[in-house]
Amino acid sequence: MMRVVQINMQPHFGGGEVYTAVLCRALSLLGVQTRLICHRDAHFWRDLQLPQDTEIHPVAGWESLEAALPAGRQWIVSHGAAPARLKLNESHLLTAIAHMPINERDPMPFLACHKVFAVSRYVLEGLNKHGINTWPLPLYGVADLAGRDGQSSAGKLCQTSCHEWDKRKIRDRLLGWLEPWFEPLRIRPPYSRRPGLTLAIVSRLTPIKQFPLLFSRLAPALARHPRVNVEIFGAGGYASVRDLSRSLAPIRDRVRFWGHQQDVAAVYSQIDYLMTGLPEKEALGLNVIEAEAAGTPVLAVKAPPFTETVVEGETGFFYRDPREDEGADFEALIERLLAMKEPLEPQQATAHLERFSFNAFVERLKPVVSWARAQLQIEH
Repeated sequence: MMRVVQINMQPHFGGGEVYTAVLCRALSLLGVQTRLICHRDAHFWRDLQLPQDTEIHPVAGWESLEAALPAGRQWIVSHGAAPARLKLNESHLLTAIAHMPINERDPMPFLACHKVFAVSRYVLEGLNKHGINTWPLPLYGVADLAGRDGQSSAGKLCQTSCHEWDKRKIRDRLLGWLEPWFEPLRIRPPYSRRPGLTLAIVSRLTPIKQFPLLFSRLAPALARHPRVNVEIFGAGGYASVRDLSRSLAPIRDRVRFWGHQQDVAAVYSQIDYLMTGLPEKEALGLNVIEAEAAGTPVLAVKAPPFTETVVEGETGFFYRDPREDEGADFEALIERLLAMKEPLEPQQATAHLERFSFNAFVERLKPVVSWARAQLQIEH
C-alpha cells in the first residue's frame, strides 16, 4: 500500500481544509493512505468524513513536525509551502499544493519542492513566472456540499458568532476569552429570508478576500436599491469583521451577520446570488463552485481566477472591477438582476460543473500518483 504524508497546519477551518479532506478521499480511492499532520488546535478534522485509512496526527507546531514523520523515505504533500526552517530528510519526495497565488508572496519556499501542484490556471501561471517546478495542469477542486460535521441542518440556519479569534493577538485572545461569558445573554435568531434580492458572502472573512475594500466601492450603489439585501455567512478576525461592517455602513439596515455555518448547502438554497471578493489574491474559490453545484449563481469581478470558475450568463455574471469605475458596472448589473423574470440555473451547465466533480478530481490525480510511485520506485 502506498502512503503519503499530508501537512496542513492551519488552526482555522476554510477552503484549504475542505480541499485537504477531499484529497484524502481521492487518494484513498487510488490506493494511497494518508497520515495527516495537523495543528493540535484544529479540532475539526474528525468531523470531515475522512476515509478510514487516514491517520490524523496533531502536533503543537512546525517545530514538532519532524518527529511526527514516519521513518524512511516519504512522499510529502504540504498544503502551502513548508517553511525553510523545517529540516527534512533529503531522500523525501517533497511536494506542495499552492492554495494561494504568488501575488506579493515569497516564492522561495516552493523552490525546495520536487513538484508544486496549483489549484487553478491562475496560480499555475504565477508559479511558472518564478521558475517553480510545477505540475503542468491545475488540479482544481471539488464542490463538496456535505455538512461539515456530516450532518444536515435540514435547511435550518441560526446565527453564530461572526468572530474567529486569532490567539496570536492579545486583543483577540482577551475578547475570545470574554465571548463565552456573554454568549448566554445574546439572542441568536434563526435565519429567515427577507423580501427582495438577496446577495450573500459565504466565506471566511479573511484579508485575502478584500471584502471591506470591495464593499467600500459597492455599498454606495447598493444604497440606491432598497430591494437588495446582503447576508454574510462566515466568521473572521476582529479587524476583518470591523472593517467589513464599516464598509457596509451605507446599507447597515439591510446587512446581517450570521457567522460560520456547518451546512453550506442550506445557505445556498436560501440566497439569490453568491458574492465573491476581489480577485487577485484569490486562488480558486471553492465557494464559487459549491454555489454553482447547489444551483446558486455567482456575481464576480471579471478577472482570473473567477474566469475559470464562472460561465457568464450560465452560472453567474461578471462585472468590472469597482476600483476602476467606482461600482458603475456593478450597479448596472444589479438593475438587470432586479428586472430579470427568470433566474439563472447553474446546474444546467453540466460540462462546466463536471470539471469540478469528485470523479474528475480523481482522474486528474491518477497521473500524479503514478509519477510519485515512479519517483519513490514503488511497485503497484
